[in-house]
Amino acid sequence: MEHNEQPTTYPTPYECQNSLGAIRDALFVIGGKWKLQVISAIGQGHNRFNELQRALTGISARVLSAELKDLELNGFVTRKADPNSPVNVEYGLTDYVHTLYDVLRSLTEWGEMHGKKIRGKD
Repeated sequence: MEHNEQPTTYPTPYECQNSLGAIRDALFVIGGKWKLQVISAIGQGHNRFNELQRALTGISARVLSAELKDLELNGFVTRKADPNSPVNVEYGLTDYVHTLYDVLRSLTEWGEMHGKKIRGKD
């Protein structure tokens, strides 16, 4: 179906409610300004807190810390602390993060399409 075509059948109220619940759950986990950017920065090799903060212009230390904790809690990020040094902590991505690739690709494609539409290049 083209992005501007209307569906020929519509979901039932029950299906709509289930979809809304699933969307709410997904956005709770990966929504917001920073979570996907943090995942992307770690994927690009920024594995330490200060590296991440420099890569993510505008994020505060408090917000970055909270985002990393949320991402770790939801199974996307690992935190490895060197037991010999209290300041040497590295972050990595889990295999579970691969479940987001189709979502990220779709968001990227939609964002590009939307950007062209807004700029009048559609």
